[in-house]
Amino acid sequence: MDAIKEVVSVSLGSSARDHEVEIELLGEVFRLRREGFDGDVDRAARRLAELDGTVDVLSLGGIDLYLRAAGHDYHFRASRRLAAGVKITPLVCGAALKGPLEHATVGFMRTELGLDLAGKRALVTSAVDRYGLAEGLLEAGCDLRYGDLLYALGIPVLIRGKRTLDFLVRILAPVVVQLPFSWLYPTGSAQDKPPSAKRTRLYERFDIIAGDYQYVRKFMPEDMRGKWVITNTTTAADVEEMRSRGVELLVTSTPRLAGRSFGTNVIEAALVALAGSRTELSSEEYLRLLSEVGFAPDVQWL
Repeated sequence: MDAIKEVVSVSLGSSARDHEVEIELLGEVFRLRREGFDGDVDRAARRLAELDGTVDVLSLGGIDLYLRAAGHDYHFRASRRLAAGVKITPLVCGAALKGPLEHATVGFMRTELGLDLAGKRALVTSAVDRYGLAEGLLEAGCDLRYGDLLYALGIPVLIRGKRTLDFLVRILAPVVVQLPFSWLYPTGSAQDKPPSAKRTRLYERFDIIAGDYQYVRKFMPEDMRGKWVITNTTTAADVEEMRSRGVELLVTSTPRLAGRSFGTNVIEAALVALAGSRTELSSEEYLRLLSEVGFAPDVQWL
């Protein structure tokens, strides 16, 4: 058997969420590892530079290289500093996989789980970050609201209607990606804080809460009885927290490996390593490889 392929995610998130696992994909062994740097951009940048040329694929966690939404890519200024030291090893962030994977996750819920989503009231915490997920829920007939202004910018307004969403994305996204990333998304120890006591009634009128788990958790009330959560990276402790709050169904777009669902950045990096590519793959290639290796969404009725 060939040497183990090394995939490392360097994350701005909390080091308390670090994880490592070895898996076999199509006869090859992969070691997937997450290293969190608690919001310290300098340390993360140094680590990326150290790993460059020593592993098969690198990925960024806790921050994206870009957002892909409303037909455009919007590149974060903050991530350029992190990527600057990577010259040899392919570097991905999950943005290219996220859209097709999460769109397919909604399809999986409908066809494989037999769930009727039509008419369900759904809140997508940030559609600009989860555009494929938002499109999938819209196509499934959900009554959608988008929380981009609230979760990322602190503006207490939910967006209604995809045309309004796309208009705001095209107006605001070019400006937002120039801001310090910590203004938009919790990094480091901020990820370990308990959910905010503010807006405890926000989720009351929704059947489905969908989006990045740090955002989903941000305003999660004690009472989540009957709610469905569609998200990504969750640890065993996250699952137990949702169970204790009464969440009925948890669906993660990525599979659970050794007790934890990795972020799309790690899964994308593994697929790029599997393909032996130096760059991102197409949406079709990602979905084909996911099918070949047997990766499917993780489903837990809590």
